[in-house]
Amino acid sequence: MSETSKPALHRRLGVLNATSINMSNMVGIGPFITIPLILATLGGPHSYLSWLVGVLIALCDGLVVAELGAALPASGGTYVFLREGFGTKTWGRLLAFLFIWQLLFAGPLEIASGNIGLVQYVKVFWPSMTDMQMKFAAAGIGVFLIWALYRKITDIAKIMLGLWITMIVTTGWVILTGIFAFDAKLAFDLPPDAFRFNLNFLQGLGQGTANVLYLFLGYYQVCYLGAEIKDPGRTIPRAVVYSIIGVTVIDVLISFGFIGVVPWREGMKSQSIGAEFMSRVYGPWAGYLLAAMIIVTAFASIYALLLGYSRVPYAAAEDKVFFKWFGELHPTKEFPHRSLLLIGIGAIIASFFTLQEVILALMAARIVIQFNAQVVALFLIRARRPDIERPFKVWLYPIPPLVSLVGYLYVFSSLGLKFILFGLLTLLIGVGVYLLVARKQREWPFGQVQG
Repeated sequence: MSETSKPALHRRLGVLNATSINMSNMVGIGPFITIPLILATLGGPHSYLSWLVGVLIALCDGLVVAELGAALPASGGTYVFLREGFGTKTWGRLLAFLFIWQLLFAGPLEIASGNIGLVQYVKVFWPSMTDMQMKFAAAGIGVFLIWALYRKITDIAKIMLGLWITMIVTTGWVILTGIFAFDAKLAFDLPPDAFRFNLNFLQGLGQGTANVLYLFLGYYQVCYLGAEIKDPGRTIPRAVVYSIIGVTVIDVLISFGFIGVVPWREGMKSQSIGAEFMSRVYGPWAGYLLAAMIIVTAFASIYALLLGYSRVPYAAAEDKVFFKWFGELHPTKEFPHRSLLLIGIGAIIASFFTLQEVILALMAARIVIQFNAQVVALFLIRARRPDIERPFKVWLYPIPPLVSLVGYLYVFSSLGLKFILFGLLTLLIGVGVYLLVARKQREWPFGQVQG
């Protein structure tokens, strides 16, 4: 194949497509499976204080991502930010590798959480489904996802827009129903001593915030497709900010709508609170209909997730930081098919764990090397890289980056010892793997630092 006919990525996605990919990824099944978990963290509607903390952290980090994504619009997102921020020939190589390494755990875990949550709503139609049947069904969804993404990006953009419209209709129905059926006395039925501020309260608030931030995972998704975004200096910041604001409005309204109809003491024990909510207002038929719509919405989310994550190992392989074999595009469909298989198969395997394990593990795996490290990368780029043009600049700098840094560390400390150790251990193993490979290839810190 000649150089002129070699497959390549093209800038074809505008603001509407980029925002729809972000929002489909962010909303998905999230609010329909995590609201009970949020309510349980402090044992009542006062658990929704975590929304204030979570939205603040997400918006501040979103501004960081917006500046970095607009300045460095290439396939890989955070991978590119870390490489350029910490130095392409030194620490940036290590940090970029560690991002790919944690993605091999966190990416499949995040997709698997959607697979598992989707199956929980499938169980509305098949109540006798056993736990093992649910696990195999979730894994089967992972197989179907790979098949569905085996096509060109232009075809995917059209599919995503259709799925995004379904998501808007689904959430719109829930929101309007919640507004008209809302019972304030039910929603704000606070338990005794709800606001006793002590260590348990702070830990519960942190765990609630972790669940809220799980709902926001994906505001950076458009950056993974940076090489396929039109006018990235304008499109990426808008897509990031629009999606965070839009998802905040949607999820907060859904959250209060649920506890304004379903008593929170019952709701925090439900696995399909959305279907129960609709059944109480309209009858069983509405519960079944909403469950079906949630399944479609959830599929839109995991579809977008696998789409974005499949570009990261590809970008790393092209940069010779990851295995070269993953740096190939499909010869006719022009997408990174080997990278897609890597992340997709990981998600299939992760679908055999419980939802709680998957959510806590993925948050532990991502916080230190993605959210915290990319904030440091922003500081370094501003201080050391005047050659990088920044079409968008963080508002009120440096306050948002500092809020993001401290906020995510607070959440990490609240996850529990087992998951904190999981996050740190995977990171340390990644460092060891990098050093072994670097020594063999005589890369930094063992050689080849030039310029």
